[in-house]
Amino acid sequence: MSWPDVTVVDVCVRRDGRGGSPTAVTDDDPAATDADRRAVAAAAGTSHAAFLGPGRTPDGGRPVRFFTATAELSGCGHGTVAAQAVRLTRTALGELNDRQHTGGRTFDTVAIRRPAGIEVWFDQGLVALRHPAPDERAAIVAALGLTADDLHPADAPRIAAPGAPRMLVPVHDRSALLRVRPHLGRLTAACRRYGLLGCFVYVPPVGDRPGAARMFAPAIGVDEDVANANSTGCLAAHLLDTTGAQTVAIEVEQGDSLGRPASVLASARRGPAGITTRVGGLAVVRDGHRGDH
Repeated sequence: MSWPDVTVVDVCVRRDGRGGSPTAVTDDDPAATDADRRAVAAAAGTSHAAFLGPGRTPDGGRPVRFFTATAELSGCGHGTVAAQAVRLTRTALGELNDRQHTGGRTFDTVAIRRPAGIEVWFDQGLVALRHPAPDERAAIVAALGLTADDLHPADAPRIAAPGAPRMLVPVHDRSALLRVRPHLGRLTAACRRYGLLGCFVYVPPVGDRPGAARMFAPAIGVDEDVANANSTGCLAAHLLDTTGAQTVAIEVEQGDSLGRPASVLASARRGPAGITTRVGGLAVVRDGHRGDH
């Protein structure tokens, strides 16, 4: 079918404007099928596509849906950054404070024009944390091709869920991170067996030096993600929980292994209901284009 203009947004670019995760954004078509929506990302050459719905939900949220080539997602962090960046470009405002409705949840967003692009932040909400069962941990670590020497000596894998759960897997340095070569078939099977979205393999931030990470999610059709914003928020929640601090703010560099350097910001705060997070990144909106999908 023929879609309205599709805009490609480079999401979570580095501070110098390089790289970012290409994400397609378009207005949703109520006549479209989910198969039509799944085709948009592939046609646009992006891993994800965001569909902006009309109107607002009763609680004031603007509907946004996210699809990869194989599935609809209940949430998408870098897709949210892309969607809100496009919404701001459609106005003459310097800053847009809004609310987005995705996956049954409505949350606050803010988009701000900056010299290098559009800075977007969103409230990720509560992040639930648990330790993986021994068989769960062993299956994922093996599917990632990691050895005991690769794993971080002072940290341990954790399951984090801002909605969809994923495993956070720490390694001891950036060279170990770059060496990760997962067996995608085994990883897909293990993630589906344990109900995981994917695996966020990371090197923790130290002092003023950003952390680094790679996200593997073949079970939802994304072998490796350029930038995974929601998992960065999950990592902030995990670091807050393990350090006992009241607040944590981090930057995590991603995408280097794919030649698309990216950077995601996140903060976590401990409150009465648990750990909540905010996630942000800088987006560069390209010109729109038309396509038949």
